[in-house]
Amino acid sequence: MDVGAGDQGIMFGYASDETSDCMPLTHSMATRLGKTLTDVRKSGECWWLRPDGKTQVTIEYLQHADGSVEPKKIHTVVISTQHAEPLKAVRSKECAGYKGPEMTAPSMEAMNKEIEEKVIRRTLQNITLKNGQPALTLYGSHTHLHINPSGKFIIGGPQGDAGLTGRKIIIDTYGGWGAHGGGAFSGKDPTKVDRSAAYICRQMAKSVVTSGLSARCLVQLSYAIGVAKPLSLFVETYGTEKHGLDVDDITNILKVEFDCRPGAIAVSLALREPKYQETAAYCHFGREPYTKEGRKYFEWENAMDLKKYQTMKTEQVSAALKASNYLTKWVD
Repeated sequence: MDVGAGDQGIMFGYASDETSDCMPLTHSMATRLGKTLTDVRKSGECWWLRPDGKTQVTIEYLQHADGSVEPKKIHTVVISTQHAEPLKAVRSKECAGYKGPEMTAPSMEAMNKEIEEKVIRRTLQNITLKNGQPALTLYGSHTHLHINPSGKFIIGGPQGDAGLTGRKIIIDTYGGWGAHGGGAFSGKDPTKVDRSAAYICRQMAKSVVTSGLSARCLVQLSYAIGVAKPLSLFVETYGTEKHGLDVDDITNILKVEFDCRPGAIAVSLALREPKYQETAAYCHFGREPYTKEGRKYFEWENAMDLKKYQTMKTEQVSAALKASNYLTKWVD
């Protein structure tokens, strides 16, 4: 429990009640569109798709007086995806091992129509908003579509763009919502707080939102190399806190309920298991937690139930903090 942090730095976690998984809708859409592109390619439904592709989503929001945000309409969807040569490529040469009837790749116009129906609309139908309706209800004739806006996209991957560039820290987190401390996740073990602390920050923020303590929540931690206890804990609820609690109360609740020393995070989130490949695509957050072969995947998405604090006053929260062992895990 006293293992020191692997490096200094700041980490953030964010949650919003606008979707059922407490992720920003813009980001849920972007990551899930990418997953659906892969699914329809691998299933053969859109066999003419190739692996390289990316997505981007713009949504018009209404910010309420209480600080909460509500997506009102999907303004723009951008999808650039690699594909076979239109009207020329044949399935037997495009798909290794294919033995069925021969097919020719459709025209660019037909490809774009299929992407809208089988990727965009299908993805939106499977995202649930706060009101219980699918995100497809925000999509319509007002939505601007840019599908392969540069024209043909036949050459892709390392053949099209070579070289080591960024590590995609925004698609791995919240799509620009909340904040980011700058540290990437991939390749790091649980003592590297760039990864493990960002995971526990997400669990803390999601726990606050799902327990009804606020509509939005941003949690920040900071560390020093070789020091186990976090140097600081900062909570921002954008004015959306509820039940008479203020931000200081919510901060104290998190100090009571969570232990953010790297060793404790590794235990509570079961991070010392060989399972990280699943996080390498489609975002580390907003995923469905599950257990497979005894290993817990995306455990940080299991929010802690903090509803008991809804009925507490500031004095009671402060008393709970003093009665806990918080000084063993937090600085004074």
